[in-house]
Amino acid sequence: MTWLEQTMVGFDTETTGVSTSNDRIVTAAVITRTGSGASASVDARTWLINPGVPIPVGATAVHGITDAMVQAEGQSPADALEEIASILAGALSAGFPVVAFNAQFDVSILEAELARHGLPSLASRLATDDIRPVVDPLVLDRHLDRWRRGKRKLVNMCETYGVPVVADDLHAADADVLATLDVIQAIAVRYPKLGEVALTDLHDQQVEAHRKWATEFSAWLTSKGTVDDLPSPSWPV
Repeated sequence: MTWLEQTMVGFDTETTGVSTSNDRIVTAAVITRTGSGASASVDARTWLINPGVPIPVGATAVHGITDAMVQAEGQSPADALEEIASILAGALSAGFPVVAFNAQFDVSILEAELARHGLPSLASRLATDDIRPVVDPLVLDRHLDRWRRGKRKLVNMCETYGVPVVADDLHAADADVLATLDVIQAIAVRYPKLGEVALTDLHDQQVEAHRKWATEFSAWLTSKGTVDDLPSPSWPV
């Protein structure tokens, strides 16, 4: 039995913006799934969080979460973040992979939010003091199909790998997690050797794959005159 047939823990956030240092989480989902298809066992947790700051109109246009919604029904950030970090730490400590699309963003903003609210980091909750194993379909796709043209957003990846989704449902954290878990399974169908790689080795391979992509992409952007907001070569944080 490969890791693809065992328990995975999907994770996604929707936020006030795209800065992992300054923006806030407004909703999150953690979905634990064992197996795939109709026989899969699924346990889902979602959080609506009052970030304590106004949600920009542009962010609301993406995920549909408004100030009125979080003020009326949102959980306090400290309580929600502690619950999220505890679940993820428990999964990682048990050896279950955390699967996230563009994991660098979601893990980094979670760590920043935990620090902002005086809570222990996810890394510090783990015996290795290292957030692993993480599986990121975006990193894997960039590495395995490097020269494919076109966008690589989640909706594009679903189309590429034949994962049926309703586009309007995406950008809800729970829908994004389910799609991400399906995409990783679909990638493994196309690249069956993926399941043969031990999770610890796969994690390290993704670290190197992301570093290489970020370094090369940054060089290309710089050559075009862009020197701000270059991708960080570190992963998953």
